[in-house]
Amino acid sequence: MHTRTLGTQGLTVSEIGYGAMGTATGYGPADDTQSIAAIRAAHELGVTHFDTAEMYGWGEGEKLLGHALAPIRDEVTIATKFGLTKTWATDSRPEHIREVVDNSLVNLGIDVIDVLYQHVPDPNTPVEEVVGVMKEFVDAGKVKYLGLSNAGEDVVRRAHAVHPISVLQHEYSLFAPHDVAPVLPVLEELGIGFVAYSPLARGFLGGAVQSRENYAADDFRQSIGWWKPENFDANTAIVGKLAEFAAGKGATLPQLALAWLLASKPYIVPIPGSRNAARVAQNTAAADLHLTPADLDRITEIAPTGGVGGRRS
Repeated sequence: MHTRTLGTQGLTVSEIGYGAMGTATGYGPADDTQSIAAIRAAHELGVTHFDTAEMYGWGEGEKLLGHALAPIRDEVTIATKFGLTKTWATDSRPEHIREVVDNSLVNLGIDVIDVLYQHVPDPNTPVEEVVGVMKEFVDAGKVKYLGLSNAGEDVVRRAHAVHPISVLQHEYSLFAPHDVAPVLPVLEELGIGFVAYSPLARGFLGGAVQSRENYAADDFRQSIGWWKPENFDANTAIVGKLAEFAAGKGATLPQLALAWLLASKPYIVPIPGSRNAARVAQNTAAADLHLTPADLDRITEIAPTGGVGGRRS
């Protein structure tokens, strides 16, 4: 597994990371033992960057990830996030940030958070104030690098002016290829890395997609446009063509989707998540799949505008 540099402050991670949201929330019931085995398998295969958030189980996801990584803490980077409430409201007030970060350190069982993200911009708290509080943790030695998640160009510029931002995180995949396009030139200008969450389109590019009725009522996929009945068949047709193209290259659909991201920009790191060690192995093998310009053109022909229906309901 090769590494990639995110930002200009010294953050270096494996070119494929691990997103831990599914171990705690969003995608049906999880088995902690299986999840821990998947996380440790990822590390054995060369993954060094692991991503979680307070919101993933409201601390339970952090606890699980911290437990799984405890034996190898010094060999990995751990990222977490603040900025949401249990009612899905934004809350980046200084006092809330301080409370959440202190709790995250305890939940993870670590002394230093490698990457601290604001989960989403807060319209009620200027980002300059938010980053000022995040900087306090850097100055105190409790956080190494700062990041933003789901932020646009203006927020990125304003935040970076207060303290260097090492990485922006945003949803990015073959099914959602255009949302981040406006901000990529800003990242290149400022020297900021990019972490792509949901790089397998929340499972639609995972190789075993099912229609909505197969998921629980509280599953995140119930509210995503790709799964709407009027869009589902069109999207599975796109997936079928992509899978066929991948097979022609001796790869799987997830590997093709991840390799596409790796080929897009040298500063992009996708963080697929799986609670299954075998699928983790499949995902990490995408690092060995090299796509040519002709391959990228063919992928664009198959999915020129991404998935049908969008990543929101």
